[in-house]
Amino acid sequence: MPDLDDLALVERCLAGDVTAFESLVEKYRGRVYRLAFNVLRDAEDARDVAQEAFLRAWQALPSFRRQSAFYTWLFRIAMNVASDRARQRMARGRAFGTERVEEEQWERELIDPEEPPDARAARVEARRRIMRALDALPEHHRAIIMLSDLEGLSYREIAEVLRIPMGTVMSRLHNARKRLRAALGPLLGVVLGLLMLLAPTPAPAQQVVRFGTRVVLASDSPPPPGMRLAPPGPDERLDNFLPKLRRTLPYKDYTSLERYRAEVSIGTTQRWPVPGDRVLEVTPEAVTKDSVKFQVRLSRGNVTELNTHFQAQHGNPVVLGGPRHGNGVLIFIVWPNP
Repeated sequence: MPDLDDLALVERCLAGDVTAFESLVEKYRGRVYRLAFNVLRDAEDARDVAQEAFLRAWQALPSFRRQSAFYTWLFRIAMNVASDRARQRMARGRAFGTERVEEEQWERELIDPEEPPDARAARVEARRRIMRALDALPEHHRAIIMLSDLEGLSYREIAEVLRIPMGTVMSRLHNARKRLRAALGPLLGVVLGLLMLLAPTPAPAQQVVRFGTRVVLASDSPPPPGMRLAPPGPDERLDNFLPKLRRTLPYKDYTSLERYRAEVSIGTTQRWPVPGDRVLEVTPEAVTKDSVKFQVRLSRGNVTELNTHFQAQHGNPVVLGGPRHGNGVLIFIVWPNP
C-alpha cells in the first residue's frame, strides 16, 4: 500500500515545492546509499550513484504512478543506476587490467584496536568467506538478497522494484539463500549484519559556508513612508557594490530592506523573512576551491516566486531580480565566503 505521507510530499513536489523533495531525500538517502554500496562495494561510487538516482527521480517525478509506493519506484531507479555503474566499471577493468581489493579497505575502516589478534584474524577470514559467497551469486540473486534480507521489502515490493513476476522473486530468493547456505553454513546468519556494517548511512557533510544576503528595493523614487527598512548602521559591503549595481540596473533609488548573515554546513537551508509576507531560503549546495553553489528560493504562502541555482565566486556577489514590491522590485544580493 502506498505511503500516504510520501504521496503527499510527491504532490507538493509536483506543485513546485522543492523543499518537499528535500524531505524525501532525507528520508531515503541512507537506504539508497546502502543499496548502491552493496552493488558496487565502493563508498565514492555509492555516493555518486545515490546522487544520480535522486536527480533522475526528480526529473522523472511527473511519470510516477501513485498506485505503487514511492520508495519502490525510487529503489528501481537506484538499482538501475548502480547496475549501469557496475557494468561501466567492469568494462574499464577489462580495458585497463585493473582489479579491486575491497577487503583491505574494509579492514582499515573496521579494525578494533582492542580486539585480540586471533579474534581479528578469525573475523577477517569469516568476512572474506561471506563476501566471496555473495560475489559468487549472480547479480539478480544478490539483488534479491539485498532487497529482501537487508531492506525488508515484501515479495510484491521486490517484484515492483525489479519488474519481474512475484513467482520469480520467490524462486530466485529461495535459490539465492540455498546457494549461500551451501557456501557458508553457520556463517549465513551474519550476512545481514555484515551488509549493514559495511554500508552505514553516509554522514552529513560538515563543511561550513559563511555568506551574506542583502534584500534591496530598486525603484525610481524613495520608498513610501512606513516601509520597514534595514537596521541603521554602516554596510560597507553594500555601499561599495551599489555603484556597480547602478550601472547595471535601470533604477534611480536603491534602499536596503534586510541584511542577513549565515554560517551553515553544506546542504543546510537558511530561511529568512522578506517584506511582503515572503520567505527567502538560501542553501549552499557545494563548495569548490574558490566558489560556492547555491540554491535560492523565494515563496509567498504556497506560491514560489523565485527558484534558482547559481555558482558564486568568493568576493564576487550574485544579483537576483525578484518580484514587484511597493513602488519597485526586490533585488537579492548574495556574497559567498567559502
